[in-house]
Amino acid sequence: MQVWVGLGNPGPQYTFHRHNVGFMVCDTLAEFHGFGPIQKKFLGWIQEGRIGGQKILLLKPATFMNESGRAVGEALRFYKLGTDALTVFHDELDLPPFKVKVKQGGGTAGHNGLRSIDQHLGPDFRRVRIGIGHPGHKDRVTSHVLGNYSKAEMDPLADMLGGIAAEAEWLARGDDARFMSDLALRLQD
Repeated sequence: MQVWVGLGNPGPQYTFHRHNVGFMVCDTLAEFHGFGPIQKKFLGWIQEGRIGGQKILLLKPATFMNESGRAVGEALRFYKLGTDALTVFHDELDLPPFKVKVKQGGGTAGHNGLRSIDQHLGPDFRRVRIGIGHPGHKDRVTSHVLGNYSKAEMDPLADMLGGIAAEAEWLARGDDARFMSDLALRLQD
């Protein structure tokens, strides 16, 4: 089993924030791959299903971003899994909007959700970094990250989310390079 975590903040006021793109990925994956019903568990919302023959647990922590590690830690401990079974989907300032990169381990780059997971479990987990672009000046970062996607961004956002779901089998199989390559090709059109 793999645990795939989408980072975000709970509540309707945060639904379209750039910071909630991890939640959006989980919702898209669940719908695209016909996952089971939403259940409240592990301080969040989970859905179970299969992608490419692999059993996947999707988790959206309900703890708010800064405490995401509590929910993730509970899920991994319950299933007796290590961080090698963990994939975290999160927003990334240092990538252009809608660019997606996968990396294993690393720092937190000021991301409070990653920092919380790192504190609870260490840094050695797979991250799917979803570009939101940098607003240009550090004084504008908070309002950018906690701002809604614009109307003009909705189509590229939907294309990217659909592409992630369509190519997710490569992630489930552990072929990160193929996932990134096929997703990039899909998003060029």
